[in-house]
Amino acid sequence: MSGQSITDRIAAAQHSMTGSAISKAVCKATTHEVSGPKKKHLDYLIHCTNEMNVSIPQLADTLFERTANSSWVVVFKALIATHHLMMYGNERLIQYLASRNTLFNLNNFLDKGALQGYDMSTFIRRYSRYLNEKAMSYRLVAVDFTKMKRGIDGVMRTMNTEKLIKTLPIIQNQLDALLDFQANPNELTNGVINSAFMLLFKDSIRLFAAYNEGVINLLEKYFDMKKNQCKDALDIYKKFLCRMTKLSEFLKVAEQVGIDQGDIPDLSQAPSSLLEALEQHLASLEGKKTKELNADTRASTLSSAVSSLSTTGMSFSRMDEKEKQQALEEEQARLQALKDLRLKEMGMQTPPSASPSSQSIGGGISNNNHITQTPELFNSTLSANSVPNLNSDLFDLQPAFIPAVQSNPSISTANSAWGGFDALGDLLKPTMPAHNAPLPPPQMAIHHGGKLLANDLDSSLANLVGNLQFGGTPAKK
Repeated sequence: MSGQSITDRIAAAQHSMTGSAISKAVCKATTHEVSGPKKKHLDYLIHCTNEMNVSIPQLADTLFERTANSSWVVVFKALIATHHLMMYGNERLIQYLASRNTLFNLNNFLDKGALQGYDMSTFIRRYSRYLNEKAMSYRLVAVDFTKMKRGIDGVMRTMNTEKLIKTLPIIQNQLDALLDFQANPNELTNGVINSAFMLLFKDSIRLFAAYNEGVINLLEKYFDMKKNQCKDALDIYKKFLCRMTKLSEFLKVAEQVGIDQGDIPDLSQAPSSLLEALEQHLASLEGKKTKELNADTRASTLSSAVSSLSTTGMSFSRMDEKEKQQALEEEQARLQALKDLRLKEMGMQTPPSASPSSQSIGGGISNNNHITQTPELFNSTLSANSVPNLNSDLFDLQPAFIPAVQSNPSISTANSAWGGFDALGDLLKPTMPAHNAPLPPPQMAIHHGGKLLANDLDSSLANLVGNLQFGGTPAKK
């Protein structure tokens, strides 16, 4: 199965007719084509989550509707699109998803009618459980663990003991759901499941980074905790060690399927002596007879453990830095493309111009205050497509307009029935072709081009009135 199906095309056309751009984008991102959702469609949906006039419930419901499809490809891609928006979209989306009583109910999903349907349906059920758990984590703590601030002054490093003991199990549950995806390299056989695995890989790195910082904070507080707190903290630490082992196996799969080794963190476990020290301290609090380490040995062991886990935490930041750099480069490329497009559009524009006859006269003009100088940007030869159509109805209805006065004497006034402007900007009187018009009276100033000068108009009118009064009209009977 490859390419968009007829159903995909019909659905997209229907959304185009109804004017639903969001539904159309969701439809195109979740086609029957066996490949991951296209970046341009995901980028558009991300943009929608940032627009305040876009209904987030409508967007989410449109994605949920696609998961009701019978095809594993459409359902899988709908989950991928949702996960992508949870990671990179506006926080309003995950807030809405967390507020819903139910999210994805795909525990019984099975596509029996397609190639790979049975195998992919298994991963769809696992993937949907992880997305449900991710939304549930946000519902419980009102924060996305993969996006929280990290570092010495980060959220998990500065959290108090009571809140820390309640928060770390939530991270553990989300990480468990992620690692339960359990895909082997030989099962990552198409672009759809590969896209899902890549998103899970990124979430695993960031989620475990928060988990790791929480455990560091827990260990630093451990020897000052009360007995019940120490008991919970020790249980959390033991589970942390188990999940670190599972994550190592997950990352081996990532490396085998071609994920850049530079993006894969180095997991450095704390020395085993730390676990012994934690257990001995709890036993002493419970009143059991045990040989507890002296203060100096305990401090040294704790310092070594924190150092190892901190080194692991530093390696988690490589992927974030790389992704930020990629985002910066993509943004710079986008801005450069927009700049190039703008320059191209400006290059296609034509400066205000006159008729072809005036352009031909312009060749002999050295000084004309009424012709706008062309910027350097337009000095290059204009293409035929960039020149306005001078044969339009507007130009057909009127003679050519000549904006010049210092014209070539060889050009007759018969070329234009409209006068132009003189050198000072005054309007010249309309004239008729020379072979049809009588010669003007001798007292009227004549321009060498055959036009009456505007500053002699008053004297010309006066002479005309005189002629009418003294013989220019028949006497009244």
